[in-house]
Amino acid sequence: MTTVAQPALTVEPARALIDVPRTVRLAHFPSGPVRIDATLAHADGSIWRSHANFVVGADGSLDLAHAVPAEGSRYRHASASGLIWSLALEAGQEAVRADETIDTRTIELRASGAHGASASAQLVQEIVADGVSREAIHADGLVGTLFRPAGAGPHPVAIVLNGSGGGINEARAALLAAHGYAGFALGYFNAPGLPGYISSTPLEYFAKALAWTREHLAPQHGFVAVLGHSRGAELALLLGTTYRDDISAVIGYVPSSVLNGTLRAGRPGEHPASPAWTLDGKPLPIVWNDNRTADWSAFDSKASPVRQAPSFVSALRDPDAVQRARIPVEKIAGPVLLLSGTDDGFWPSSDMADSIVEQLRAAGHPHAVAHLRYDGAGHAIQFPFVPTTRIVKPHAVAKVDLTGGGTPEANAQANEDSWPRVIAFLDTAVAARAAPRSTAPI
Repeated sequence: MTTVAQPALTVEPARALIDVPRTVRLAHFPSGPVRIDATLAHADGSIWRSHANFVVGADGSLDLAHAVPAEGSRYRHASASGLIWSLALEAGQEAVRADETIDTRTIELRASGAHGASASAQLVQEIVADGVSREAIHADGLVGTLFRPAGAGPHPVAIVLNGSGGGINEARAALLAAHGYAGFALGYFNAPGLPGYISSTPLEYFAKALAWTREHLAPQHGFVAVLGHSRGAELALLLGTTYRDDISAVIGYVPSSVLNGTLRAGRPGEHPASPAWTLDGKPLPIVWNDNRTADWSAFDSKASPVRQAPSFVSALRDPDAVQRARIPVEKIAGPVLLLSGTDDGFWPSSDMADSIVEQLRAAGHPHAVAHLRYDGAGHAIQFPFVPTTRIVKPHAVAKVDLTGGGTPEANAQANEDSWPRVIAFLDTAVAARAAPRSTAPI
């Protein structure tokens, strides 16, 4: 008696860290049309769904990495992760910091084919690796979360800084810990125990954080990297120039080349050109002050959503204002990695990253410098295999709907390509720190 194989939907690996690529395959399906549905019930109560239609051939198999979706799908090109990044919010409300939480995410997959054939599977994404520990930090006025890698230390350290929404980005720090780094997600405003706004943030707070890191974490080879996103990237570059002896490498996601004011993160009623950063009690100069070309109309637009990048483009046209507010990146005493999207809706991060690279090279910067520029991507570049369909989101402080720019596919591609290169950059920087004469490429 011949046994007929049952239709199967497989995910390999079925359970792994969120940044691990997966294979999704069908086997033993009847030839003809098949639809695969994906559902994510997020920890914040929101429900996300995606689907894709395909045609199964005579061999009854399908591999999403090579299968081009048919008409009616949520995405158009073959993509092993297409069902993940095309997940769209369909019920409930996404929490403001949903992308920064460390909850395990389970995506339910179901395939439905011809003649009633069906199969299901789960794709489980973990943020915290086995053996990684989490510790809330409330010491010496510092607020954050520390994730230590499995195994005895010491470990190199990566400090993670959020942007103009403030808060504490635990997810990115936890993933860094999975790759061997003590990930210190450092809050500096808009988190419990901290000021509610970015207004007049003293750089001395970060000097204290760096001193605490060296005293309590004893970083391997003395290596401390600073990784920031958006305003956090502006801050990371500024810290690298101000505390050059304490910072070994700088990573700037969608960075600014100049210092900005409070923008949307200041105190209620405060002008967006009010000072964001102070040093020795004095405000640092910002590009918006005494600027002859700045046009706030895009920033102040009553349209919804707001695409504010044109206002920043206008401010950068005044060379004197730019020079006054320029971050002196040539003072950074270590390698620099920048990431940007050419369709950034917040500010022109690609142009500003190019400017930073030019400044470093003109100064003969002795360390590695790289700019990962992603065509068509927007402001929300992060780690891979997450939904990228929320191009428009409310600002965490101002509550104004802003468009980050890019397309879901371009943003997903930027996430997938950049994350392993970020880890490789850090690994090479640590190796160079351990053996300063190393010439290994980044």
